Amino acid sequence: QVQLVESGGGLVQPGGSLRLSCAASGSIVSIYGMGWYRQAPGKQRELVAIITSGGSTNYADSVKGRFTVSRDNAKNTVYLQMNSLKPEDTAVYYCHANILRWEPLFKTSREYSYWGQGTQVTVSS
Repeated sequence: QVQLVESGGGLVQPGGSLRLSCAASGSIVSIYGMGWYRQAPGKQRELVAIITSGGSTNYADSVKGRFTVSRDNAKNTVYLQMNSLKPEDTAVYYCHANILRWEPLFKTSREYSYWGQGTQVTVSS
């Protein structure tokens, strides 16, 4: 099995910073795209930032210039550095990854989509 475990959420004042981490573990052959999504109360889950295995990135317009996504392939970990946080950034943040997983029963690998459990980010004075 494969798990994504997030950390780093919390309460921060407007203008502050937080860094989220998401580590993948398990029967991993390779990790393709990784990214972050968020869901505010009463709203749909939305893309925040994604990063490919080669390091190409894409951001939601609302976070461009403030958030930075990065990854450490050796640690199977993706990060989200969030600066200049605003109250409207308040949400549950979810890590996502497309992972090639080894299946010993079939002696082959297959790609699956995984989500983390979510971490709360609250921006408030």
